[in-house]
Formats: sequence, C-alpha cells, structure tokens
Amino acid sequence: MGSIRTFNPVKFFVGVLVSDRKLIPEIKNRLTALYGTIDHESPVIPFDFTDYYRAEMGDIIDRIFFSFVHLIEADQLAEIKRQTNKLEAEFSGTVQRPVNLDPGYIEHAKVILASTKNFYHRIYLEKGIFAEVTMHFRNNTFQFFPWTYPDYQSRDYQEFFLRIRHIYRSQLKTMCILNREEST
Repeated sequence: MGSIRTFNPVKFFVGVLVSDRKLIPEIKNRLTALYGTIDHESPVIPFDFTDYYRAEMGDIIDRIFFSFVHLIEADQLAEIKRQTNKLEAEFSGTVQRPVNLDPGYIEHAKVILASTKNFYHRIYLEKGIFAEVTMHFRNNTFQFFPWTYPDYQSRDYQEFFLRIRHIYRSQLKTMCILNREEST
C-alpha cells in the first residue's frame, strides 16, 4: 500500500482574455485584491489562435497572464474558478463577455487549468468544476497533448510558463531552507 505524503503547494496563475485592453488594469487590481501580489506578468498577446470567443467577445481579443507570489494548495483551484467566474460576470456590459478568466496552476511536472466543461480528459473536482492537465514538462520544455489549446502551444505562452516554473522552483527551494532552519 502506498503511503499518503504531503503535497507541495503550487504556483497559481490566471490567464485573462479581454475584448478591450483598457480593462486590464482594473482586472489586475481586482485579482491582486483577491489573490495578493503578482510576481510575474506576460506581455499582452493578441489572441488570434481561434474564433471560438468571437461571438461573445468580439473581433479583437488579447491575452495576458498573471502569476502570484502566494503559493496555493492544489485543492483550492475549484473554489478559485468559482470566484473568477463571479468576477467575469461583474465585468459584463456592452459586449456579452468582455473578460474571460482562466485560473490554473503550475508545479514541477505539469500545467493544470480549471474548467466548467466536462470532457474525456478532464477530472471532476467539485461543485461543477473540472481540472485538465494542459501541458507536461519534459526534456527542459513543456510538451503538449492532443487537447492542448493551440494558444498554449505558442512561443509567448511557453516563455511565460517557463519563467513562472523557474520562479516556483526558487520559491520551493527557499521554503525548504526556511523549513530546515525552523526545525533546528
């Protein structure tokens, strides 16, 4: 029988799609009010990988990612997804969906995204929220699955995820040092 072990906290991030770049500062402020200090953000990336959101968000859509200093427990993801859905609803206005928030986390070996949609490659978490392993880390880079969204396979996204993986690993090393110091 396998023994239950403690699980390292994970690096939380939010991917933000917007129909108007002017919304980014307010979204950033709202996210920091909920989740604390941002330690890394991507540049604004034009979202031209698919037409999936066009009917809801319009013709011009941009993406930005934020990662947060505070590490979370992986089992917090479902509650965070419900919170970000409420925040999305608060931004609804002239465009049916001006903001789309995609929370997820990164750990050593994978990137996980939260979703409200079920599919064969998603695992039910709780209260209508599913999780998906979107990418896995191997040979010093992220590898993709057949279901990995095309935008997540782009160079810009990869740079963001490689950077926050590096930050995350540094945070864990610091935590190990602090834990050893506390136990002596």
